[in-house]
This record gives sequence, C-alpha cells and structure tokens, in this order.
Amino acid sequence: MRQWKRYGFLFVFVVPALMPIAAWLGQSTGQPELAAWFPLLFLFGLLPLADYALGHDPDNPDPAADPSLDGDRWFRWLTWATLPAQFAVLAWSGWHFVEAGFGPVGALGWLLSQGVVGGVLAINTAHELIHKDARLERAIGGLLLTSVGYQGFKIEHVRGHHVHVSTPADASSAPFGMSLWRFLPRALLGNTGNAWRLEAERLARNGLPWWHWRNELLGWTAIWLTWAAIASIWLGSVGLLFFLAQGLLAATSLEIINYIEHYGLERRRLADGRYERPNHLHSWNSDYALSNLLLFHLQRHSDHHETPKRRYQNLRHHRDSPQLPGGYAAMFVLALVPPLWFRVIDPRVQAFRTRLARA
Repeated sequence: MRQWKRYGFLFVFVVPALMPIAAWLGQSTGQPELAAWFPLLFLFGLLPLADYALGHDPDNPDPAADPSLDGDRWFRWLTWATLPAQFAVLAWSGWHFVEAGFGPVGALGWLLSQGVVGGVLAINTAHELIHKDARLERAIGGLLLTSVGYQGFKIEHVRGHHVHVSTPADASSAPFGMSLWRFLPRALLGNTGNAWRLEAERLARNGLPWWHWRNELLGWTAIWLTWAAIASIWLGSVGLLFFLAQGLLAATSLEIINYIEHYGLERRRLADGRYERPNHLHSWNSDYALSNLLLFHLQRHSDHHETPKRRYQNLRHHRDSPQLPGGYAAMFVLALVPPLWFRVIDPRVQAFRTRLARA
C-alpha cells in the first residue's frame, strides 16, 4: 500500500473536528445560526467537489501483501481511536448545543450536523468492527453504536442484512423504483424489530426467554439508557433531546447509505427456491479516492459483501461491479431528491441488468 493511502485514512478524524470548527466560525463571524450548518456544507458540498477533483483510486493491494496488511496494527488503532473521538465530540457538542442558545435554524443545523458526524464516526467504524472475530473489536463497535442508540445494527447487520441482502427479506435493500422517503421508515423500523427478533430466536434455540440477561441487545440498550440518563442529569431536558435527536439522525444517515448501496440490485433465485450467494455484483461500488479514505473503504462495498471479514485496508475494487457515478457524499444528496435519483441511477440499474442477462 502506498504511504499516502496508509496515512490518508487519518482523514476520518477531520469529521469530529468539524463541530468545534463550526462553533469557532459562528463566534468569529457573529453568525452562529449559519455556522451550525458548516459540517454539512463540508461533507456534502466541499467533499464531493474534492472527490471529483482528485479522482478515482481503483488500485488494489497486492494479494501477496494481504497477510502483512491484515496484521498491521496501525489500521486497527485508527478504528479503535474513533471510540474516544466519538464520545468526546458528542459530549462537547451536546454541551455547546445547550449553552449556545440556538434559534430554530441553528438548532436544526447543529443536530443534523452532529447526526451525520455520528453516522460517519460511530456507525461507519462500528460497521467495520462488528464483523471481526476479536471480542475487543466487536465490543468497541457495540459501544460506538450505543452513542447513537442504534445498537440493534450490531445484530441485524451481521445476522440479517448479510444473509438477506438484495432480496425482498432485507429491509436495507431498496427495490427498483422505491424512493428514499418510502424506504426510510421501512428500514429504520424493520431493522430495529428484526434485531430483537433475531436475538430472541438465538436465545430460544438455547431454551432461554427473550428477556434473559444473555440477550445481547438488552445489554447494549442498558448502556444506551445510561448515556441518556447522564445527558439528562448533566445537561437537562435539552441535553436529553439533543442526545436522542442526534442518534435518530445518525441512524437515518446510515439507512440513506444503505439505500445507496443496494438500490435496485437483486440476487437470482435458484431452482431449489434459495437465493444465490451474495457476491460483488449485489452492491454498488465507488472508487473515489478521498471519500473512501474518509469512510474506511466503505465504498468498496461490493467486495465487503463478498468477503465480509476482510479488513478495510484489504478491500478490493471490482471493475465488473455496478459503479456509482460519484462518492457516497454526492449520492447522499442525490437520493434526497427522488426524481433526480431515478433519472441518474435507474438507467444504470437497467444497463447493469442487461449486462448480467447477456453474460
């Protein structure tokens, strides 16, 4: 791996810095209501422009280097370091929200900004960690998810989404023609309910009730409630509102990314009624360099679904996977406007289906 890329993954730590930068801009300009929106401007305005300017990164690691890259602890430390970073920025951001006395415009901007910051820093990193065999890494992933109240993702994503991806059984896979705004309630409610169902079924196979102390989701939820109680005691009702709202918005940002990652893609049903195994043809891929550094290679999502335990530094770009016309930040904005999304993406879905049919 080239040195620029090895150290380029540090770019993720720009994300938590966006919140204090926004506060500083508000104080410096005397426009705190507008400055509260700066993180969104950076992530969904400046980042896509920089993505297009810097271009693509289709290079894959040398297979011979896989073992050394996989064992390189630098890449693990980067993901582990997001845990203190997330809780530090979340605590400071909540305090600032209470103390700043925002009006409606500033409050909305600050909440949306913190929600997206949590989506990138907490949920995206947790997504990398919850697939790993090491208990420590899975625990860090779970703690990150409790900071945004979406702890069910730890269970549903691994045992649900990765099993049913690109089939009607997966709430995180949007069928062709479904708008983002129809998709979001289905994903948020469906995945939360499915996490509880999956954990209850696991316990039932061992002869235990769902409310048994071994219910992993009960444990993570208790931790989330502890954070909520701390927010309420420390910062009052406004602090509690901040904590709950930023979590909902972070979870929503995750599901918007899920919408982008699997929209319109389908696994073939086999003669025996089962679906073909998930592979790199069942997720949208994007090889834009800068946003891939920011997201720990999440945009190499096609390879992730083919090899879920592969660490982010070893993920491959597949040229024959369906390719997005931009990085996730640009696609995020596009998905918010369904007519534009359909106009840009639907022809790509149809072209990809045609190519598969001819193969």
